Amino acid sequence: MRKQFDVTVDQSTTAVDALAGASGLPKQRIKDAMAKGACWWTQKGKQVRLRKAKRELKPGTRIQLFYDDQVLARKPETPTLLENKGRYSVWFKPHGLLSQGSQWGDHCSLLRLAEIELNTPCFLVHRLDADAAGLMLIAHDGKAAAALSELFAGRAMTKIYRARVAGNLMADDLRLDTPLDGKDSISRVTTLSRDEDSYTTDVQVRIETGRKHQIRRHLAGIGHPIVGDRLYGTASAAGLQLTAVELAFRCPVTRKAQVFRLPEQRP
Repeated sequence: MRKQFDVTVDQSTTAVDALAGASGLPKQRIKDAMAKGACWWTQKGKQVRLRKAKRELKPGTRIQLFYDDQVLARKPETPTLLENKGRYSVWFKPHGLLSQGSQWGDHCSLLRLAEIELNTPCFLVHRLDADAAGLMLIAHDGKAAAALSELFAGRAMTKIYRARVAGNLMADDLRLDTPLDGKDSISRVTTLSRDEDSYTTDVQVRIETGRKHQIRRHLAGIGHPIVGDRLYGTASAAGLQLTAVELAFRCPVTRKAQVFRLPEQRP
């Protein structure tokens, strides 16, 4: 079942009662959906998630429930907190976990799981494809989020990935600069090792820009799609073999150089 319910209450009531009356859904399912981020309302002029089922609503209050039982039934992969720097933290996002949620819920997102684990506000700084794994930064106040986001936007963030691609690829800082979506896009590829038996190659990719699916599209564009890439290559039970392994930057908070790396591993 995938359906949207839009309710404007005409008398004081609780959120769960209003939604139960409009949807016909059991209150327990509504409470679960609200806790998982599927309910929205306007607070201080901004659309935000409403998680408290017993929230008292005044007449004229509008709430929306985006109910999708398949989305709500999903079990999130578990991220790993690598380091808490106070105003931001560094995480390992596993394959399959979203960077952030959608209107249909956020319980399978790194942003929400970090918020729960640290019990502090969390702000998205950058994104990583759900199919990919690797390092991500999460900010814990608005100023830190803006400063870190500026590093990504201003190309002041070193971003290095590992990928396993189809075929034998010989590359030594190979520059791939095919524009994507009408924008400049630069990826630099270096071969790490080749596997003749599986006819695949492990590569390191450093990206200077951050376009949507940039690495996936650039590698597929030269005939070496990433192994397990269901969009630009061939799907695999092992999933997308792409991992963000290093982030390096000058911290906007301390002004000190920071380098975060994952241990050596195959993608």
